Amino acid sequence: MGFLRKVAGLSLRDRVRSSVIREELGVEPLLLCIERSQLRWFGHLVRMPPGRLPREVFQARPAGRRPRGRPRTRWRDYISTLAWERLGIPQSELANVAQEREVWGPLLELLPRDPTPDKRLKMR
Repeated sequence: MGFLRKVAGLSLRDRVRSSVIREELGVEPLLLCIERSQLRWFGHLVRMPPGRLPREVFQARPAGRRPRGRPRTRWRDYISTLAWERLGIPQSELANVAQEREVWGPLLELLPRDPTPDKRLKMR
């Protein structure tokens, strides 16, 4: 994030956190960007024709026993939780909604992009 410091006209000696600089410049948080791209990829996976390797891997159910303890979080579980928390889509309807490109695309646009659109750089 060194380039954002230069854009803001700051250096490390100014002792301003990177998160504050990103917020002041109106840069989207990295986590939101990652979540949006993961949901977009899920839409691609659901719409892929049968036989494509990524879809087959996504739908695979490995045989065998898992080790003791808490089960690992699968990507599929993470995506369904993310869609419920961010978009309000229940797990039972997630694949059907993602199947429709005309519905899924605008839903992803509802995720917030710019956390602080009206703020200007006021650090000095």
